[in-house]
Formats: sequence, C-alpha cells, structure tokens
Amino acid sequence: MFSFVSPQAIHFGRGQRHIAAKLAGSFGRSVLVVHGSARARAEWLIEGCEEQGLSVTTIACAREPALPDIQQALERFARYRPDVILALGGGSVMDFAKSVSALIGCSGPAKSYLELVGDGRGLDQAPVPLIALPTTAGTGAEVTKNAVLSVPEKGMKVSLRDPRMVPVAAIVDADLMQGAPKRVALSAALDAITQVIEPYLSTKATLMTDALCFAAIPIGLLSLRSLVEDDDGAAWDEMAWVSTCGGLALANAGLGAVHGFAGVIGGKTGAPHGEICGALLPHVLQSHVEHAIAGTEIHDRIEWVCGQINRHFADNGNSNGISKLAKWSAGMGLRNLTEMGLSADHHIEVARASQNASSMKATPFPLDVSELVMILREAS
Repeated sequence: MFSFVSPQAIHFGRGQRHIAAKLAGSFGRSVLVVHGSARARAEWLIEGCEEQGLSVTTIACAREPALPDIQQALERFARYRPDVILALGGGSVMDFAKSVSALIGCSGPAKSYLELVGDGRGLDQAPVPLIALPTTAGTGAEVTKNAVLSVPEKGMKVSLRDPRMVPVAAIVDADLMQGAPKRVALSAALDAITQVIEPYLSTKATLMTDALCFAAIPIGLLSLRSLVEDDDGAAWDEMAWVSTCGGLALANAGLGAVHGFAGVIGGKTGAPHGEICGALLPHVLQSHVEHAIAGTEIHDRIEWVCGQINRHFADNGNSNGISKLAKWSAGMGLRNLTEMGLSADHHIEVARASQNASSMKATPFPLDVSELVMILREAS
C-alpha cells in the first residue's frame, strides 16, 4: 500500500520551455516570475508572458533562500496575490518560489510553518499554483512537496513541507541547463544521483519509487562523466530525466543519511547543497556496505547499487568503484567538507544535530553519533 504525489503534468524535453507562457495564461492574467540573480536570463520568459497579455511582476532569488528572504518577500506581496507563479532557476529559486507560493496566503508568521525551528503547522490555504522550470539537473525540486530554507539564527536548514506544495506543472528542458559552469554541473549531477540512490535504499521505498530509481541509477552514473567533462548534450538530457526521477522518488520515499547531514552542514557552512551531497555520498554508502547483512533485501539493494558504481568507475576486475567515484569527483573540483568550511571541532555537534533531521528517519541503518562522526571524518 502506498500513495504517490506528483505534479499534474510534467513536460519533458528540449523546446518544452516555449509552452510556459501559454500554460501560465491558463491559470489567470497575473503572473509572478521568480528568477535567479540575473534577470536577463529570464527576459525570454517575461516577454513571452507579456506577449500573451499577462501582467508580470518579478522577484530575484540571488542565493540559497533564508527565512529572512522569505519574510521580506511576503511583506512586499502583502497586498498582491498572483494567479500563478513561474519559477525559472536552480534549486534555490525553486525553494524560494515554493515558499512564497505556500505562505503568501497564510496568516501566521513564516517561521511557524517550518519543521524543527517552528511548529511545522499546516498551511492555512492552498498555495498559489506554481509552474517550475529548472535550470540545473540536480535537485528535482520541480516535482517535490517541500522547500528548504536556512534559518541563520539557528545555523541550520529546515523544510517547509506540504503535499500541496508540489508544482502544478514541471517543464524540464535541458536547453535551460546545458552549458552550466563545471562546478555547478558536477555538484548538481551528484545531487541527482544521490537522490535516486537514497530513495532506493530508504525504509519508505515503494514499488513506484523503486521503478523510478532502478531505471535512473544506471543512467545517471553512465552520463555523469560525459556531462561534467564534455558538456555532452545527450548526457544533459539523461541527467535532466534522472533529476526529475529523483525528485519524484524522494517526495514519496524520503532520503537518507547524506541528506540528513546536508541540511545541518549547509546551515553551518553555507556550502552548496549538491557539493555537500557529493562529498558525503561515497562515505555514507561505504558505511551501508559495512552494516548490511548478507541474505537481507537491503544487502541485495546495496550490492546492486555498488555494482552499478563499479561498472562505471571501478578499475577493471576490481570493486573499488565507491573510492574511485570520490577520487574522480575531487579531480573534477569537488571540495571535501574541510575545504567547504566544516571544522573537525564541529563534527560531534553536526552528528548530533543530524540525528534529528527528517531524512535520517528513512536511512536503512540507525547510525549512532560515533558512526556519524566517522563518516564526517572520512568526507573531510
């Protein structure tokens, strides 16, 4: 028995971005466009909406969103409720747009709707319809039911979560992604791969999420090298699909220890989410290998995942794919946790805080503080 949440529609493939303005017009005449730091990259979308006769308001998300940023946006739009929101950007833009969509009609303070630092209370009313156009192949946020916000006063990242926060439509067009700087492409792609591996190993996995992950894991690992090293078009198409599969999977099966760590580390260091996940993934997987008992289903799943990594990264005849993946990622510019700003002095603090993260609840093996510290040490 399971439930499955997803957008009403996913429009996938190159050229699909051209339907965005017309699709927005089907929800009404007033549109809020949320874009990244450079408005120029959204001009094509803004102009397309105006050509459809829509009234367009814009707002920029220049960084990973923090609670004060959302509060400021809500104050700006206190007397404005658009008919639809268009989000064009990476995971930060998606999280910003989803937060505004969800909270613009709520009466309580924004903090009260957040997990851990607030009450985690439900939304007062349905969010403003949101159409998501991702520009990175990584987070899968275009199909998920939560937004991640940093809370500076607490030094952590937490989620705003509600099933109604899933965008009404996702437009996944690799033309919006290809050509990203190598460091962005690398960290986003590693995030995408993590987000199909963790739901597959999750204690909340279902037949539906298994189908998505089982198909996506080999393709993500196959396309990773050519995407990062060669900016290959076919690899971008494939990773865009893997990212969307990961978003659907995590929205329905949860994640694991990599993401349990990531929110805490991101809140403490400000390092990019995908880069944190990429640094942690090999070491969390190695921990799972050491905990798995032969003959169990989770052992077989972990063995299969490791086999896929070996196939694409191990030396011929060896089973060292996990370490080779870590070495390749570092060679492509991925920093370790120390380089991202996480001091060894904070390992115990981070380990303890990570135990309370929602993603840790779905990890296949309970990990005590000492084991979590060991993973941090290995990733540093």
